[in-house]
Amino acid sequence: LMHQYKIDAYLITMSDPHLSEYVAEHWRIIKWFSGFSGSTGNLVITRDFAGLWTDSRYFIQAEEQLKDSGIELVKLKVAHTPEFIDWISQALSSDSTVAFDGKLLPATLVKMMELKFSEKQIQIMSDCDFISELWKERPEVPHNEIFIHELKYAGLSGKEKLDMVKSEMSKSNSDYFIISSLEDIAWLFNIRGRDIPYVPVTIC
Repeated sequence: LMHQYKIDAYLITMSDPHLSEYVAEHWRIIKWFSGFSGSTGNLVITRDFAGLWTDSRYFIQAEEQLKDSGIELVKLKVAHTPEFIDWISQALSSDSTVAFDGKLLPATLVKMMELKFSEKQIQIMSDCDFISELWKERPEVPHNEIFIHELKYAGLSGKEKLDMVKSEMSKSNSDYFIISSLEDIAWLFNIRGRDIPYVPVTIC
């Protein structure tokens, strides 16, 4: 697919569209792709290299799970080890293309890449979802039933919380307030769910 779309590096992150710390199985792409089941990491694939960047909590686990996968462990925060953005910039030639699924990356990270890659005229393709095509047995996006977090536990009703938010919006002359964090949405509306193991939130 990289060859077909003339892509020189493909980036896979460990996130969902809400940038959750813990994600549902549907978005555990790095686990499916590499076998690595830790909770943090970034995977970079080029024409002749594949590397997983993760921190010291997972060095031993990653070495075991990546064994014989063809994917190298890149140890973060170790002397002389570049962050993956710096590594991509160094490894690729000018006018190369880096691709990823932009729905799964924070805007701040994309802006960092744009700034760094512009030094070498490296292009970004942010609408490239290869995984949906390749992962044939991919779990569905969760859609379990939402339930109400009762007032005796929540302390304030959803209406009271919304009024508090609207009051703060008025102080800053804001017309809209966009909330994407699942935890914040669950708190605001006093709802809970079972879409992510051990985290009582619902995909929204």
